[in-house]
Amino acid sequence: MTTADTILVPPDAVDLQRARVFALLGRLLLAAPDAALLRGLAALGPQQDSPLGHACAALAEAAAATSPAAAAEEYAALFIGVGRGELLPFASYYLTGFLHERPLALLRDDLRRLGIERADGVAEPEDHLGFLCEAMAGLLGGEFSATPAAVAAFFRRHLQPWAGRAFADLEKAQAARLYRPVGAIGVALMDIELAALELPA
Repeated sequence: MTTADTILVPPDAVDLQRARVFALLGRLLLAAPDAALLRGLAALGPQQDSPLGHACAALAEAAAATSPAAAAEEYAALFIGVGRGELLPFASYYLTGFLHERPLALLRDDLRRLGIERADGVAEPEDHLGFLCEAMAGLLGGEFSATPAAVAAFFRRHLQPWAGRAFADLEKAQAARLYRPVGAIGVALMDIELAALELPA
């Protein structure tokens, strides 16, 4: 993704932590992890006693037991398949039952306003869950300039209505082994983000 020239506001520590989790989810949803990423995931340190911490610990354990070839095979079964994978992680599909529908058009309008563009060579439409996680990571991490209100509005409009269901589907997908805790991380993160929306400004 690229962004138009803007004045960036430095994010705080909490926003950076949120950005890192969104970035990890985006990376794992858009491509199977390679050997280096699997090693990094396996080396995750002690985690907090929380749903997110438990899910991260489970991901570390799963990554330690997964080869790059097995990760690639699992990713293909989940998201590519013969004709289609087990899951279709697109906002349009979850919200309308079809691909390339109105949610994608609304998202593209908002992405243009924020100065966010799909990188060259990316075939997936922008309402892919991985792309949206990358966009949230960029917004929270200061890569794209946006006020906290704009970030919250982006989440409410483009992730809140469906992303929790998509992550829950990934967590219980038949082909998921390594990706089961990825789904759990997503579910926990969505719960955290929804709770944050209820906090007074």
